[in-house]
Amino acid sequence: MIRETPRDFLDILKSYVPETGRPVGTLREEFSEFFTEFQSEERPSVEPVLIREGLRGVWCTVPESQPDRTLLFFHGGEFSMGSTADHLGFCAELARAGQARLFSVDYRLAPEQAFPAQAEDALAAYRYLLSHGNQPHRIIPVGISAGATLVLDLLLMLRDQHLPMPPAAVCMSPIVDMKFGGESVVANQNTDWMTPARLAALREAYLGGHAPDEPLASPVNAQLSGLPQIYLQTGTGELLYDDISAFAKKIKWAGVPVRFEIWEGMFHYWQIFGRQIPEARGAVSHIGAFVRDIFDR
Repeated sequence: MIRETPRDFLDILKSYVPETGRPVGTLREEFSEFFTEFQSEERPSVEPVLIREGLRGVWCTVPESQPDRTLLFFHGGEFSMGSTADHLGFCAELARAGQARLFSVDYRLAPEQAFPAQAEDALAAYRYLLSHGNQPHRIIPVGISAGATLVLDLLLMLRDQHLPMPPAAVCMSPIVDMKFGGESVVANQNTDWMTPARLAALREAYLGGHAPDEPLASPVNAQLSGLPQIYLQTGTGELLYDDISAFAKKIKWAGVPVRFEIWEGMFHYWQIFGRQIPEARGAVSHIGAFVRDIFDR
């Protein structure tokens, strides 16, 4: 049993929540400053590369990284904020836990580039790895929040385009239903720092007029058979808890091997706050054990 949510730190996170309607540039700066402050102070060795015009990737390595193991990482930030630069501490933790190189993708952001540009960038990054000598069975896509949604989108596109699949994928608190209809969206407002208003603003900025029930926007609506093993993490304190739980049941019914891990009391994005809460370090440790096991097979 995981201990109760650290209320003091959750209150700090709630104080960050920005007002909707402010300039997106300002929101991005505040996001970067805030999340960089609370991550691990460790930084990996980095090597930026150009995937294609307008799309950059960054190789992140730590001493434990093995050259034949690659984590393809997609950061969070509501599809409109975030970058490799403000997730470097987290990238180092994931690379160390998985004993792998990590390739982080600076996908295009909404609203300037709306759905499905981000999913297209995820596919382009995977194709880049394949074209540069990385074997699909030595790649594991990993994402958090919006980035976890892009992991699911990537798997769906690979299947539909008959491209080589990775052996598994890791999704930390994915956004799986843009209608946000789960009861926890209302019931968990006191245990998460996300808000219903923020989820609504995310949907409007990201979809840019597309229907929220399109499969790549809401993977819960996709035909899900034929996907590789998926490791899902969620916290019972998240607004998205019910949506993610419903998705876990659906992929299991579709015959997809799934490991669904529920962390009592945890809020959205908790995995990134390793300096503040032991549950974050525990979640990353579990991810590391999972990807090492896949790579060792």
